[in-house]
Formats: sequence, C-alpha cells, structure tokens
Amino acid sequence: MGTGSCLPEKVLTNSDLEKMVETSDEWIVKRTGISERRILSEDEPAYKLGIEAAKKALENAGVDAEAIDLIIVATDTPDYMSPSTSCIIQGAIGAVNAVAFDLNAACTGFIYGLVTAQQFIANGVFKYALIIGCEGLSKIIDWQDRNTCVLFGDGAGAAVLGEVEEEYGILNSYLGSDGTSGMCLTIPNLYNSKEDIEKRPNGKINTVWMDGSEVFKFAVKAMSTATLNVLDKINMTVDELDYIFPHQANTRIIDGAIKKLGITDEKLHYVIQKYGNISSASIPVALDEANREGKLKKGHKMVLVGFGGGLTWGAVAMKWAI
Repeated sequence: MGTGSCLPEKVLTNSDLEKMVETSDEWIVKRTGISERRILSEDEPAYKLGIEAAKKALENAGVDAEAIDLIIVATDTPDYMSPSTSCIIQGAIGAVNAVAFDLNAACTGFIYGLVTAQQFIANGVFKYALIIGCEGLSKIIDWQDRNTCVLFGDGAGAAVLGEVEEEYGILNSYLGSDGTSGMCLTIPNLYNSKEDIEKRPNGKINTVWMDGSEVFKFAVKAMSTATLNVLDKINMTVDELDYIFPHQANTRIIDGAIKKLGITDEKLHYVIQKYGNISSASIPVALDEANREGKLKKGHKMVLVGFGGGLTWGAVAMKWAI
C-alpha cells in the first residue's frame, strides 16, 4: 500500500473563529480537541487536493498512473455533480486505464471505498486500485453556526491497493448503515424539506446541520462496536493491535470509544487538533502522516474505523505489508 495526502495552505485557527462567531479557543479545544483547521480559498476546488494526494500515493507505492485499474473517490462535497470527482482526478493524473466512480458514505466513505476495491482485487478483476477521500467541507458550512463551523476542515488522503503476500493487507471488514436515524446529520442538495429549512434559521439551506448529542452517542457506540466486530471475525483481540486509525470528528468521541475498548491513546495517531474533521479524508490523512513519519512497520496489525452521516459505520482490520 502506498499513501498520500494534501491539505490546503490556508490555516483557520480558533482565534480566527473568535472574530467570526461567538466562541472561544478554550470552548472549542475543550469540546472538540481542535486548535486549527485547513481551509480552501473561495476559488480553489477540492478536487485539486485529491489530485495531489493521488500523485503522492502513486509515488509512495511505486506504481505508475497507467497501471491503476480502479479509482474510487469518497466525498460528501463533490465540486461537480457531473463529472464525478473520480473522473476529474483520473484525467488529471493520466490514469487512462482506470474505471472511476465516486461514492458517498459520509465520514465512513474511505472505509467503504477500501472494502469495495478489495473485493475487485481479491476476485482478480483488477490489479491496482486508488482510493481517495477528498473533502471541501468549508464550502458547505454556515460560518454563523458555532455548533458546526468550529468542527470542519478541508483535505484529501489517498491509498494505492494491490496484491500482497498472504496473511498481509486487508484481513477482514465490517460495514453497517442505519437510514432510520440519518436525519440527525444532513446536507440538503436538490430538495429542501420544511424541516431542513426550519433547522437553518440563517437561511443558508445547503449547509451542514447536526444534532450533536445524537451523533455523539451514535459515534462512540459505532466506533467501538465496529472495531470489536471486525476483530472477532479474525479471532484477534484489541490488545494485539499496534494501531487504531479512527475517523477523527471529535476527541471526546475518540476518548469515549477507546475507553469502551479498554485501550490507551498511544495506539492512535491524532491529526484532528491541526486539521479538524475532514470527513472521508480523516483516516487516509492520518494513515499517510503515520506512514511518512516511519511509525508503520511491516507486520503491524491495525484497524481503520469510521462512522458518519447516513448513518454509516465500518471497520477494516489489516496487517501492514510494506
């Protein structure tokens, strides 16, 4: 597996937000663990981040773009409804032989993308796949809503998948969805219900709205449940893991989940404090940072676990192969 990531140059600190909305650095850090986040400029598309993350992942993997058979982009925030972000990236990097499509499983998107690609590779349909989480969440934020504007940032992370030695790579996976509770986190697009409009008193309809307490309860349970379920499939215990890479939406969620799992945060690699919640890009950005810092060694056992809107959740157990 090769990894790559790209974050915007612009940094938005908690001090900057104090000038934009009624909040404080102390309030944000205490409730979220976030000190700053990266934000796209108004004339900068998110797909540019995805292009750079993809190029870095290919270089890290030592794989040419023309060798890629499949590109999956996980995103909540496509710059275009059509063409897909995956097709834009395919054209930009010269992956002329790749099948390309987007998927939306919110913050769990990268996990869904990994599992989808792994099936194609395991079945012998494709040899190499490029999975990208690419988000421009700042474009859909109501910057007057302190419940959401302090949380999110922009970024992209990518990974190249291919065949590895037996007993390495993805060992098993676990996915879940609950559409009955999906309306506790919404981003309207082509339809605005009466409820959507009422939830957004500032009149900014096509923005993120979230029932924070409900999402919190769901996320803590989903992260711990998904992790235990995927480990149970391979008869592995939490104690045997070298790392857990969770979707990083809020440090309180992570703390609650690892308490349930009975582990310390030494097995986690945090990026939320400097990047905020970057949805589907959260896990691959953290994975790439840990990889480039030399923390990941061949044979390390890890779980990647996500949870997000939909509602969706999922986990992948893997053994690092490089």
